[in-house]
Amino acid sequence: MINMRIRILPFVIGLCALNTGVAHANWQYSGEYTYDMGYYDNGERVAVSLRGGATYAMSKMAGDANSIIYSFCVDPATGAISDYDGTCADGMVYSTGALNSLGLEKLSGFGFTAGASIGWVLPDSPQWRLELGWDHFSEIDYNETPLFSGNMPLTGGYVLPNFEVGSVQSTLATDIISVMAFYDMFSGLVKPAHQLIPYIGLGVGYADSKTVMSMFDYSGNLSEFEILQDFGDSSGPVLHFYKSTTNTNNIAGVAALGVSYGLNSNLYVDFGARVAYLPRIKYQLVNSDDTRRMDWFSAKNLIYANVVLGVRLEF
Repeated sequence: MINMRIRILPFVIGLCALNTGVAHANWQYSGEYTYDMGYYDNGERVAVSLRGGATYAMSKMAGDANSIIYSFCVDPATGAISDYDGTCADGMVYSTGALNSLGLEKLSGFGFTAGASIGWVLPDSPQWRLELGWDHFSEIDYNETPLFSGNMPLTGGYVLPNFEVGSVQSTLATDIISVMAFYDMFSGLVKPAHQLIPYIGLGVGYADSKTVMSMFDYSGNLSEFEILQDFGDSSGPVLHFYKSTTNTNNIAGVAALGVSYGLNSNLYVDFGARVAYLPRIKYQLVNSDDTRRMDWFSAKNLIYANVVLGVRLEF
């Protein structure tokens, strides 16, 4: 009996040591390990992005100087046209033509664009993003000599050929604040990393465009109009107009197309093209103290076409 107890004693001592070791292990890792069976990632994220690139602006230009009307005397037999000085000679007929009937060269030019956005990736539909964004388009030059040129239609069916008026040096810059909806083309609730993801986007924005214009009458064909004398220095033979700054506000349409690539589950590189459409931007004459303004010409159906590279953080 004593021998049996001696044989069991080492086994009991070993079992006690094992229990002590397990207890010691539980003391070292005292944290609670739980698993929530009801949790899943619904794809909802906050998105912040920065972008920059090149822009190309293009627009049709139209004359707005409705009050500038030229008077002429026309010989119906020969079609000869002479200036009207208060009366027309016998056999001549009185005829008029409008300055805004002459053509203007189109606006086109390259610049730079930069922008930033903050948005929301929708829960349970993470393919959709809503973004509030700001984009700045740098100055585009519009310099033309002559400004107005072409064949001027006259009353009575006559035409004054090759009439030229004015010269202009100007710039145009625009800022747009927009709300856009994007659709990222992938499957599932989590946007994949290390994979190209195409996207499209549409939106609407508020555009503030600033034009800065310097103009002068190099031919003298504007100096005769009394209505223009308040808008420039007419002390010399050439009418120099005051430098003018005009702000035009528009509702802009915005569209985007591109691809993004996830460096990880939160950081994406974005490459794409964006287009912004603005209906009309004014270029105006101003007097010396900016208390009077006159519409002179405008950019109509302006399009900014942009190529941009950016980064987007989703968290």
